[in-house]
Amino acid sequence: MDLQLAGKRVLVTGASKGIGLAIVRAFQAEGASVAATARRTTPELESTGAAFFAADLATKDGPRQLVEAVLASTGGLDVLVNNAGGGEMPDGVLTDTFNGGDEVWAAAFDLNLSAAVRVTRAALPALVATGNAAVVNISSDSARRVATDTPLPYIAAKAALNAFSRVLAERVAASGVRVNVVSPSATRTDILTSKDGYAARVADSLGIDHDTLLMNMPKQLGMLTETLIDPAEIARAVVLMASPAMPSTIGANWAIDAGATKVA
Repeated sequence: MDLQLAGKRVLVTGASKGIGLAIVRAFQAEGASVAATARRTTPELESTGAAFFAADLATKDGPRQLVEAVLASTGGLDVLVNNAGGGEMPDGVLTDTFNGGDEVWAAAFDLNLSAAVRVTRAALPALVATGNAAVVNISSDSARRVATDTPLPYIAAKAALNAFSRVLAERVAASGVRVNVVSPSATRTDILTSKDGYAARVADSLGIDHDTLLMNMPKQLGMLTETLIDPAEIARAVVLMASPAMPSTIGANWAIDAGATKVA
């Protein structure tokens, strides 16, 4: 199947590892030209040969400066993937009802909502100029279910990202820009598998072994496969949503969650 992505100019944020890195590789496999951004690169990202642009998207001016640098290099943009997200949770907030005070909430919204809004705002004129462009925002299944296992600031920011994406899809469709969302559930990335990542800290707070937590997590989340998702599967969904071969896919939120979201 020809996804009509050969030669397309793609910008992927949060591209240094995990889902973002898989997305870079998936677009390259389709013949697209990829610009990748993160605060810092990694050997894995460098090995792809993608053009790298260092940026801190949680800052006010970082997104605009990034887009300006990318456009100066590429001359235009066909696809934007807002994957940057996550963030660190300070010690002690996991047992707090609100999972942190104002600073923690502000940091979560800066990275998981405002970064996508600001990058999209800066990139929109270039996307409109192509006449047939796509924006894919990476959200989380936790934004659409009662996820007491996930930090509340992150959940709220991703829920806001969903609302932003759906309304923006209505407003820019006539300009030739399709906006969609992919919402993964627990995926095999560093935030879960690293010995000093979020899942390891949760395991420590619960007094259980990290490997045991990871083994049981998919089933406890209601994932019918009972296994963590491969980042490459998320990437395949993103590439398909971005494809010009899917012109009627507008305002969708594709749950790649193994059935964890229990909605009829």
